[in-house]
Amino acid sequence: MNLATAFSDCARKHAEKTAIFWGEREIPYSELFDQSQRIAAALQGRFGVKPGDRVALWLKNCPEFISCVFGILEAGAVIVPVNNFLKSGEVAYILNDSGIDLVITDAELGRHSAELKSLRPTLKFFQIEKIAALAPADSRFTIHDSRTEKDLAVIIYTSGTTGNPKGAMLSHGNLLHNVESCRIVLETVEDDCLAVLLPLFHTYMMTVGIFLPLTVGGSIVLVKSLHPPRAVLQEIFSRRATILPAVPSFYRMMLSAQIPTPLPIRIFISGSAPLPMQTLKEFEKKFGVPLIEGYGLSEASPVVAKNPLRGMHKAGSIGIPIPHVEMSVQDDSGKILGANETGEICVRGSNVMLGYWNQPAETAKVFRGDWLLTGDIGHRDADGYYYITDRKKDMLIVNGINVYPREIEEVIYHFPGVKEAAVIGVPDTRRGEQPLAFVAAAEGQTLDEKALLQFVRGKIADYKMPKHIVILPALPKNATGKILKTELRKQAAKKPL
Repeated sequence: MNLATAFSDCARKHAEKTAIFWGEREIPYSELFDQSQRIAAALQGRFGVKPGDRVALWLKNCPEFISCVFGILEAGAVIVPVNNFLKSGEVAYILNDSGIDLVITDAELGRHSAELKSLRPTLKFFQIEKIAALAPADSRFTIHDSRTEKDLAVIIYTSGTTGNPKGAMLSHGNLLHNVESCRIVLETVEDDCLAVLLPLFHTYMMTVGIFLPLTVGGSIVLVKSLHPPRAVLQEIFSRRATILPAVPSFYRMMLSAQIPTPLPIRIFISGSAPLPMQTLKEFEKKFGVPLIEGYGLSEASPVVAKNPLRGMHKAGSIGIPIPHVEMSVQDDSGKILGANETGEICVRGSNVMLGYWNQPAETAKVFRGDWLLTGDIGHRDADGYYYITDRKKDMLIVNGINVYPREIEEVIYHFPGVKEAAVIGVPDTRRGEQPLAFVAAAEGQTLDEKALLQFVRGKIADYKMPKHIVILPALPKNATGKILKTELRKQAAKKPL
């Protein structure tokens, strides 16, 4: 079994059922499957894609994103989803690192093709607007059902503390096992309809937003735009969605909206950022429907823990391990700690990645035996519920997307006259967190915040942009010269910007 055959089996069984709701369109499984086969045949025949080749998928949310996912897998190739918020230089790094020669994109993003080709001359582009003109898959094309659970299916690039992202290698087996665990814990059946608001390039939406519903015979409501929020809710409710994954800010918005009850949705899922306990309590009181907080990371395909649908549901907790996944809290020596002892959250199971693409040294750093070291600090209580209390990694979460300060700092250091730079996260009611940068000028130099912000804006994705850049005479350091971000956080807390 692999992801392609799991989908094709489901598509044949539910051929006339709607797989995707997209605005006024209702796309049946038969159409989605036919389109995926046309794409796979084109990849093989026109572009020479072979099993194991990496193909970049650089798209905004659209039905073609989903047909391309399965088309790439049906060709036996490996999907490399690319964050559509990234700038060309950031995209080029991913393409070069993963050895990609083919990018599936659309006309809008395709405007950057010349710039990307200058950075990687071997690149070819296929725009989704041409899918409709593809010939039907003929007898020369067959789904690569020889791909096994051990074979690579997806490479998810996750930002790294060194400034460059790392490609987490997820096999067919990793993803199929995580899909099955999620099916059990969410009690997902073919009558379910899952609302997709979050970006499909995100590993959570790949697993829960695409693979889960489309391998159990369910449906997807693929939302075109998140604005205005009232129209989003109306679309979700009118399509009778039953499962809604979203970020905490979406649920805070729902609390202030005029929404008639009862709701068709049976489960609301919150992830990507901590859910305020007050939000959870007010939400469940107002709507009488479970709002479940969970936890995951790209390296684990990604779901690791959730508060259970039935039984105890603890506010502030990420819940208990999902079926077929183990968790522990360990100290730096690898000792497994007991209840209410604080250490690093560790995970093991069939959902854990194969490693980082072409980075054995970085892979070795995050494994202790078969335990994946998450970099998150927390504890479990006497009932076995886990809590995240801090981050070992120097990481922020902005609108549910990981942002690493070192990446921003490296860009700032390229600006003439910068001697020192440090980026921290500050609370933001709308985005969860937002970067705040502190810099000091080299001797004899003068820095202008507006000019520096303009420089940074041209180098990194907008969601990574610092809220402000604070210029100081010098940054606080310890005796060894290490910049003290704790002192900068105290400064930011005393005088919010």
